[in-house]
Amino acid sequence: MTGARGEAAAVDEGWLSGRTRAAEASVGGFDLSECVREPIHLLGGVQSHGTLLAVDAATAIVDTAATNTDALLGVAADDLVGSPVTRVLAADDWANAVEAVRAGGGEGGDTGADAALPVEAGAEGALRPFDLSVHRSDPLGPLLLLEFEPREGTDAFGFSGFYQGVRRALTRLRSAATVVAGCRTAVREVRALTGFDRVVAYRFDGAYGPGEVVAEDVVDGWEPWLGLWFPATDIPPQARRLYEENWIRVIADVDDPTVGLHPPLRAATDAPLDLSRAALRTVSGFHLEYLRNIGVRSSMSVSIIREGRLWGLIACHGAEPRRLAPEVRSACELFGAAFSLQLAAIEERERADALGESGERTAAVAELLDADVEASLLRHEAAVRSLVAADGVTLVRDRRVVSAGSTVLSPALVGELGRRAAALAPGTVWATDRLTETLVEESAAAAGEATADGAGAGEPDGRSPGTVPGSGAAGGAEEGIADARAGVGAAAEEPGEPAGTEGSAPSDAPAGILLIPLGGSGNFLAWSRHERPMPRKWAADPAAPVRIGPRGERLTPRGSGEVIRSLMRGRSLPWTARDRAAALEMLRMLTGLVLRHADELSTLNKRLRLSNLDLDSFAHAAAHDLKEPLRGISNAATFTLEDAANDLDATSVRRLETMRRLAGRMDELLNSLLHYARLGQTGLRRTDVSLDGVVDAALEVAGPRLAEQGVRVVRPDRLPDVRADETRLYEILVNLFVNAAKYAADHPDRTVEVAVERVAVPGGGTGDAIVVRDNGIGIPADRQEEVFDLFRRLHGPAEHGGGTGVGLAVVRRIVEHHGGRLWLDSAPGRGTAFLFTLGGSDQP
Repeated sequence: MTGARGEAAAVDEGWLSGRTRAAEASVGGFDLSECVREPIHLLGGVQSHGTLLAVDAATAIVDTAATNTDALLGVAADDLVGSPVTRVLAADDWANAVEAVRAGGGEGGDTGADAALPVEAGAEGALRPFDLSVHRSDPLGPLLLLEFEPREGTDAFGFSGFYQGVRRALTRLRSAATVVAGCRTAVREVRALTGFDRVVAYRFDGAYGPGEVVAEDVVDGWEPWLGLWFPATDIPPQARRLYEENWIRVIADVDDPTVGLHPPLRAATDAPLDLSRAALRTVSGFHLEYLRNIGVRSSMSVSIIREGRLWGLIACHGAEPRRLAPEVRSACELFGAAFSLQLAAIEERERADALGESGERTAAVAELLDADVEASLLRHEAAVRSLVAADGVTLVRDRRVVSAGSTVLSPALVGELGRRAAALAPGTVWATDRLTETLVEESAAAAGEATADGAGAGEPDGRSPGTVPGSGAAGGAEEGIADARAGVGAAAEEPGEPAGTEGSAPSDAPAGILLIPLGGSGNFLAWSRHERPMPRKWAADPAAPVRIGPRGERLTPRGSGEVIRSLMRGRSLPWTARDRAAALEMLRMLTGLVLRHADELSTLNKRLRLSNLDLDSFAHAAAHDLKEPLRGISNAATFTLEDAANDLDATSVRRLETMRRLAGRMDELLNSLLHYARLGQTGLRRTDVSLDGVVDAALEVAGPRLAEQGVRVVRPDRLPDVRADETRLYEILVNLFVNAAKYAADHPDRTVEVAVERVAVPGGGTGDAIVVRDNGIGIPADRQEEVFDLFRRLHGPAEHGGGTGVGLAVVRRIVEHHGGRLWLDSAPGRGTAFLFTLGGSDQP
């Protein structure tokens, strides 16, 4: 428990806004932060209708006692502390109390579970009946807290009739089909069980957000609260944490004098006794003053828990003091637990129904998409958007972004959603109806700043402390002080202001996002919705966030009948269970589509590999088989010229020389074709290679050509090692160096540079690449891809040193055989840079 409070300290510190603090100063320096920081579990007192003892479970020695033990148990507190509890409690009852708490832990051992026992207690000769409640102060601590509440003769509890009432209430609760219907049943049944004048169901908007009264059962003549919103800080963080630990809270009489503890600070801890789970725990003075100001004398709150977090409260108010027997409190707590389970069941049923309804609609939309998901999504974007009533849809795959609709996702937002998608577990949906607010809060949390989840974003700027439904629902640290926070980011309350005022998001920016991840690489499909300003009725005056109360030192709630109307900005319509179910079904179908496409692609790749092998084999065989007859043609032409040149006319001699020259040219082409074909048939022998050594070897062959053309080689002092096939890398560099010599420009300072650089890689990302850069004649942009085609030259056969047009095709094939990429950067008159990677992690 201590750890949880420590983790939430940052939330507490950031709870009050600057405007609230300014309002404090305007009324004489009233410090609302005291309310937020107030340690309500360590107030050091109990309600006076009962008394309390903290006893060491192992020794039965009293550690701490309420100062009214003399009046209720017949022994003064200072006399009881340090002595055995058996002075006022029979040994059998003490043993039963210890065993009841231990048994409450089940097989897992002692967890400090509550136990309630009817006992007779007090000093010898002055016994009286009590209801004894027992629990551990800390589940792992040594102290048992014993709370004694007198049971008078007139308090006889009609268990049979009450049990039937509880049973009927639970039966009616189970019949509720919706959340609102369940809330209506809950408030009606709790009021019938307890007799309070007002019972409301209060639902929070987020873990630390404001709350709305969604159901109410109230006596005639009391002001209705149904539909009203209450500021988030009416129930500050430390109070919400206590509601999660202790599911019921009762205040019998707001004018009850608090009874202190003896000693005020425990010797073992030098701190007050922790009363977090004590039913008799005293109440914040701020909260008591607040209840008095709205005419409430007694109250009770029952927690509604959903997935371990506080979902809302069943809050009760009474016009007169009201003590509830432990059995009634236990029944209400049981009812709250049953209601929490029923809410979970309703939500699960709604999800199941939504999944069934969405399946058919999603299947119809998915049938419109084909293997080219991006193109088919654009063609049918209206159907995809209508699946969840979205204004826009965005698909991100392999850094390609396809969007449609009226909402616009900025590149920064696409990047942020991609990072979020990459972190999501497979098969999950992420959704928000308050995008800017969510991102601001998470950014602040990541930076170590205190930003409450929803706090302030759902409250009107400059509001006064609002009334709140429940003993945990008004002024003060325990059940609250209203905050005057403005909205976070684009999510803000604007009391009485029209849409479009400052604080709203751009008209085409999304306020809501529903996202499904497509794999774990940051790919996603997201639906988006525009901002939809929503009216709210507030139970607080934004013009007066702080006012002095009748007694001068506390807060005053809203006046009777006063309702503040405002617009909630920066939020979209919320995503429903049906929307989420449709998104999940779409994810399932898209995954199937992508897998089918992957299977088809794999089959095509297999066929392509076989075709490539056949083509390589054919090219190798054709080149080899053609060389023999070609050699015969060349030899025949040569021998004829040698033997009969003098007998032939000039035309015949010229034709024979052309035949011999073309045969030689064809022989060169066949040699190149053979070499190109062999590249596809031989494997690679990757080793760690010294790039400097390979450059030196390549320059032994290409160096004379470079020197002949006056091309100077530029290289760093040391090049890194790379992992590659050394022979093939040598071949790449020879071709590129010879290329630089062939296409040197007509100026005196001709250079070719070899280096390893960090560059942007085509297709996205950055990486290390080997670069061969010259300052030669360059290549026009519209012909740069042609230079890599087999047998393609951009110049005539005799221009720029001639050649077969195979060299760069060979370079590309070797690079691709390594699993790398080859590209160029060039412009006429500026030279050409060939850049390539060789595959493998951290390899150029």
